[in-house]
Amino acid sequence: MEKYADYIRRIEIMSLWSGRNHIVWQLRPDVNILSGVNGVGKSTILNKIISQLRHRSDKIKNGSVPGVQLEFAPDDATGVRFDIIRSFDNGLIPGSLLAKIGDENIRSELDWKLYELQRRYLDYQVNVGNRMIELLTSGSPDAQEQAMKASQAKTRFQDLIDELFQETRKKINRSSNELQFLQYGEKLPPYALSSGEKQMLVILLTVLLQDGKNYVLFMDEPEVSLHIEWQERLINIVRSLNSNAQIILTTHSPAVVMNGWTDAVTEVTDITLQDG
Repeated sequence: MEKYADYIRRIEIMSLWSGRNHIVWQLRPDVNILSGVNGVGKSTILNKIISQLRHRSDKIKNGSVPGVQLEFAPDDATGVRFDIIRSFDNGLIPGSLLAKIGDENIRSELDWKLYELQRRYLDYQVNVGNRMIELLTSGSPDAQEQAMKASQAKTRFQDLIDELFQETRKKINRSSNELQFLQYGEKLPPYALSSGEKQMLVILLTVLLQDGKNYVLFMDEPEVSLHIEWQERLINIVRSLNSNAQIILTTHSPAVVMNGWTDAVTEVTDITLQDG
C-alpha cells in the first residue's frame, strides 16, 4: 500500500543540460520559490520533478526517471500526492474536443481546466456531505463540532472568491451545486469570467479539492493574468485553504514574494553545481 509523504525534502537532478548543471535543492516543508532569468531552467526543473512523480504514481516499469532523485519526509514514504498549476493558454482548443464536451461555453484551455475541476467539485461536495452525515449519526459527543469543521473549507473558499471578485460584483451562487456566479442578479457560468478570474478560480478550486491533506502544489508562473494585489496575496490565500500543502513554484514577479516570503526564494544558480 502506498504511504504518502508529508512533503518532498530534497531534489537532485543530474545533468540538467546535456551533461552539465547538476541540481541539488533542499526544500522547506511549506513554501519554495524558484527564481532566475529566462532560460535558466526553472520550468525544466519543475517538469523533471513532475515527470518523476508521474512515473511513480503510474507505476511505470522502473518507477523512476533517470537522473532524478527525490527524498520524501518521512523517509519511509513511497510517494506523494501532488497537483500542478500552470499559466494556462487562453487560446482556442481543438474543435474535436469541443464536440466531445458538447458545451458551447468552453473555448480555451482555461475553460477546459475549469470543466474538469467542476466534475471534481461535485464529487467533493458529495464526499463532504457524506462525511458530515456519518459524523452527526455517530453519537460522538463532539460530532457537531467535527461536522462543522468538515464544511469550513468550502465556506472559506466561497468567502475568498466573493472577496476577490467583489469589485466586479460577482459572487458564488451558494444555492447551486454547480460552480456558478451571480452578477447583478444574473447567473454566470465560470467560463464567463475574465482570464485572471479564471486563473485564480482554478488555483483555489484545486487547493480546496485537496481536502486538507498533505499535497505538493507545483505552480509554474501562476501570476500570469493575475492583478498585482492578487499576486501579493496568492501564497497566503493558498495556505489559508490548505496549510498542509507544500508549495513549489516558479515566478518572475517580485509581488508574489512580497508578503513575507522572500526567505523562501531560491535562485537557480544557487542550487546548480557545474558538472563540467
